[in-house]
Amino acid sequence: MLVTAKLRRRTKAAARTAPKALRYRAISGDIAVLVDVGQLVLTGDILERLGASELKDGYKAWYGRHVKKAFIAAREQQPVMVWTRHRTTGKWIHVCAYSPFDMALYVGLASYKQTKHLATPAFFQAAYMEAA
Repeated sequence: MLVTAKLRRRTKAAARTAPKALRYRAISGDIAVLVDVGQLVLTGDILERLGASELKDGYKAWYGRHVKKAFIAAREQQPVMVWTRHRTTGKWIHVCAYSPFDMALYVGLASYKQTKHLATPAFFQAAYMEAA
């Protein structure tokens, strides 16, 4: 038996006996850690950073779908998935995680009509000036 398969089996067995929050952290593993330290971001994090937190959850979900579609079109592979708590309901959901510099995040902004106004160069320039 391969070491990775054995480790995966032990991790899942340990996850089944742990509290729910710890189970999802064990299943997500290193990906959840990378999201916590900011090396990977969720689409909701990007929207919050751009000041679009007033968007309804349904619109945020559609933005995520547009980003995923752009990611798959560019790389021909699925993005990395991670378990995280929903921002408003608190339920555990399976979402995609991306590099903060991934162009799919910005292609998704431009291709979705509810976030198209965030993709204009003037907006990015104004956000940069505020941060500086």
